[in-house]
Order: sequence, then structure tokens, then C-alpha cells
Amino acid sequence: MAVFTIVSEPEASGLLERLHLGSLVELRGIEGGIENTNYFLTSTQGAYVLTLFERLTAGQLPFYLHLMKHLAHAGIPVPDPQADADGEILFTIAGKPAALATRLQGASQLAPTATHCLALGATLARMHLAAESYERVQPNLRGLAWWNETAPQVLPHLEPEQAALLQSELAYQNHVAASPGYAALPRGPVHADLFRDNALFQDDALTGIFDFYFAGVDTWLFDLAVALNDWCIDLPTGRHDAARFDALLGAYQRVRPLTAHERPMLAAMLRASALRFWISRLWDFHLPRDAHMLKAHDPTHFERVLRERSRHPVRL
Repeated sequence: MAVFTIVSEPEASGLLERLHLGSLVELRGIEGGIENTNYFLTSTQGAYVLTLFERLTAGQLPFYLHLMKHLAHAGIPVPDPQADADGEILFTIAGKPAALATRLQGASQLAPTATHCLALGATLARMHLAAESYERVQPNLRGLAWWNETAPQVLPHLEPEQAALLQSELAYQNHVAASPGYAALPRGPVHADLFRDNALFQDDALTGIFDFYFAGVDTWLFDLAVALNDWCIDLPTGRHDAARFDALLGAYQRVRPLTAHERPMLAAMLRASALRFWISRLWDFHLPRDAHMLKAHDPTHFERVLRERSRHPVRL
């Protein structure tokens, strides 16, 4: 989350009036994240998050917003986009596509324990199964095709050893994606960005998952790998944390056991996830956009994770 576009109080009040959600009490920009403009919006009727979409188009956005509504109605703890009297959930604010969704309770657990990982794993599996009946289709826009397009833009900014790693791993992932084993992986709508700061807890209870704006149809195993690569590693070193890994994966499999095709592919998907976020962080770091509030993530973190996942593959 970040602030690229300024929203005035009259603009926010106009949206609340259209949605019959009371009067504006507070509008506050959210610092953090790198994609969209976000505000905490409080009205006389409740607490919400106002999002203005800086890169996604009005044609792409219904997939994300209706996916959130689908999951919310299935009992998954996610933000619920608010609709006007005509059922519309996508609006225009300050010239940008925008949505207003319910604000979840709780706080992100940035130092998760195995207990937090248990809750996250079970909820992620429930989310995959609930999304299986979602009818809209849109590819993961930050998938392999985007990696292949973006890598040449960031390579000039890398040291020779880094460039060699990126190119070799990208070649490996293209090889994996062309294999029969990859084609057999179950897939559906996935979150694709389920990091520690995109989930909320009260004590040890998971109260919500948010920020679905990297979602798309991809393999469930890749989505699981994204979570494992953030929740179950030591952040300073990128090293595997077996206790948290076993907790998250075990809780996930108690709801949805991995298939015979998925189990041997997990190591490759852990590497794929690390590569995806290394490329995107390199892109954001070396080719940044102007923003009123923005902190780019350190790209070297996922370089370390990728090296660790390559040197020490997880075997199930």
C-alpha cells in the first residue's frame, strides 16, 4: 500500500453518499506497499479501506473485486467490497478506478510462530477450495510471461554474478513450466502475494487476509510456495525454518492434501516464488515511480532466498 494519488475529503464524502455509508469521520493515507493508493476511511457507519488502482485497468479489476466478494460470502475472512444500489463495486475517484472495502480487525504478525503458521496454512487451503467455484478467469499478471518481459529491464542494474543467477534461474523456470508435471498441477484463483503483512491476527487467531490485487489463476502450489517463502524463513538470512514450514504445510494438507503431482514440484515452486519477488523488487527499486508515500523493498532479500532454495531444496 502507498499513496500515489491525493484524494480530497469531498471526493471521499461523495463516495460514502453514493454507497449510503454515513458521513466521513477520517481519511488517512496508508504508507507501505508499492502498487496502489490506499487510505483508511472511517465513516459514521464503520471502518473501510479506500483503494485507488494505479496500474490495474478498469477491465482487469472486476476479477479481483468479485473474487474478494465471492470469498467473503464463502466465509473466508477477507475484505468485502461495498456496492451501490445498482450492485456496482468499481468507482472512479480522482480520475482513477477505485473501490471501498470493509476494514478487517487485528494487526499483522511480523514475527510469526508455528501457531500463526498453523492458522495461515489452514485458511489458505480453505481459500483455494472456496475459490474453485469462482467463475471469472484472469491469468496471474506477474507470472512467468511477466518475468521474461521484465528481466531484461533489470539486468543492466545487476552485478555479473547476480545477472548470471537471474538468467540461469529464469531458464530453469521456463523449462519447468514446459514440463508435463507442471501441466498436471491443480490450479485456480490464487492470492499470489500472501506475505506476513497481508494477514491480520488478534492474539493467535487469524482475523483476515487482504490485498488481493496480485491475484490471478495460477497453480495452488505456487501460491503455497509464496506463503512458505515468507512465513517460514529467517528474514536476515533467507534460511529455511523447519518448524514453521512443517506447521504451515501440515495445516494446509489437513484441509487439502497435496497431490502426487504437486509433491515433487514443491522445491521448484519455492524457487519460482523467490525469483518472482526478486525480479519485482529489482524492478521497483531500480525503476521506481513517483509517490507521496512509498518505501521500496530491498531486492537482495529474495536474492538470498533464491540462493538458499537452490542450494538446499526441500524434499517431501
